[in-house]
Amino acid sequence: MNESVSLMDALIAGVLLGTMFFGGLWWTVRQGVSATRPALWFLGSLLLRTGIVLAGFYVVAGGHWERLLLCLLGFVIAHFIVTRFTGPPVGHHNSPAKEAGHAS
Repeated sequence: MNESVSLMDALIAGVLLGTMFFGGLWWTVRQGVSATRPALWFLGSLLLRTGIVLAGFYVVAGGHWERLLLCLLGFVIAHFIVTRFTGPPVGHHNSPAKEAGHAS
């Protein structure tokens, strides 16, 4: 019983870490495109988000590969959740691009 609770906690922690990572990426892109120094936004965000996620994986795993694997699975699940809620990228079209007209 205790082991299954620990594994479920690892999955939930992975979802939370992934939500923070990909939600932070979404927020960074929205802020960075209009910033005066976008490189600083993107680099700072990358370092902060990656550092938090790696530290989170390390703490959650606690030396057990099973917990690490479930945490990673939760991280991937969060990617799909955040992508679904944030919608398609701006300017994304489902129709194929129109070809340029040719002289006949």
